[in-house]
Amino acid sequence: MDIPRITSRKNPLIRAAAQLLSSPGERESRREFLCEGARLCEDAARSGVEIRVCFFTQSAREKYPRYLAPVLERAQEAFLIEDHVAALLSDTRSPQGVFCVCKWLPALGEGVIGFAPARPCLVLENLQDPGNLGTILRTAEALGVYKVFLSGGCDPMSPKVLRASMGAVFRLGLVREPSVGRLCGLLKEHGYALHAAVPDSGAKDVTEIDFTKGVHGVLIGNEGGGLTEEACRLCDDKVTIPMGGRAESLNAAAAATILLWELRRGAAEG
Repeated sequence: MDIPRITSRKNPLIRAAAQLLSSPGERESRREFLCEGARLCEDAARSGVEIRVCFFTQSAREKYPRYLAPVLERAQEAFLIEDHVAALLSDTRSPQGVFCVCKWLPALGEGVIGFAPARPCLVLENLQDPGNLGTILRTAEALGVYKVFLSGGCDPMSPKVLRASMGAVFRLGLVREPSVGRLCGLLKEHGYALHAAVPDSGAKDVTEIDFTKGVHGVLIGNEGGGLTEEACRLCDDKVTIPMGGRAESLNAAAAATILLWELRRGAAEG
């Protein structure tokens, strides 16, 4: 295959791709995102993500042929790039030299337009830390949560979220709904019992919730401020994770792991 080569960091395609790396607004307005890494790009390709452009270095071509093959098969365009050009696209300490400009996932930005058969779901409101968000999405996939709803300022297509999720972003039933009020209303219409996760001694112990009956959704809020008052008000109850020692709360990813495990255990026993 005769693949064109890019040697300049000023190349328009490279500059456009680099903007996706650093700017959430650019990703949003163009409905594109930049995916980095041989395994992650392969994951995107095998998950059916539309790959508009693939950039890769000669060393990546030699080192990762198995990962590159499905990416190049799906990519609309492909370019061989020099190492100094690749550095402009990288957000990692040890870049592998494989990058893809991908089309925005269809459900993001569309709002809630339909529901699959009732299964446990997770609602994330205003999560800011990309490591937390990516880890939660990875855990949700591992524990069999079918739908994850994003409300407020979550940015699931940032490079750090993509890496932390280990590709779960591509495979989850991920939907962004700006209005937490509309989202909670729709979930309740479909029979969901909603639980607001809060670090509050007055809330119910999560182990007291009977997840075996009905279908449930758990809401987790911002790392610093927690859930908004509106979100808490719209839930059926507040739940908390019992803790010993001097810890007052868990970070969002740790709390989500415990809550998702309880959801899964309840669904399996129900």
